[in-house]
Amino acid sequence: SKMNKDAQMRATINQKLIETGERERLKELLRAKLIECGWKDQLKAHCKDVIKEKGLEHVTVDDLVAEITPKGRALVPDSVKKELLQRIRTFLAQHASL
Repeated sequence: SKMNKDAQMRATINQKLIETGERERLKELLRAKLIECGWKDQLKAHCKDVIKEKGLEHVTVDDLVAEITPKGRALVPDSVKKELLQRIRTFLAQHASL
């Protein structure tokens, strides 16, 4: 089935990214870009707001994660997403034998 094929392809690509060390490089790039554009600070501020709102003794880590994750994803600038996508495309083009 198509879903199975897609999952298999994703697993293969992921494996290749890990083996070549490219996955780590992409993670580093993402980390640096998110700090550079102020994403990390925005999220930190949002965490503080959530804690203030609910009260420290009433907030669990799970609460914070549930609250922050959608916001964090939404705040990633398009330019950062595009750059990562481009890097992955280039990687795939260089490893076309996948």
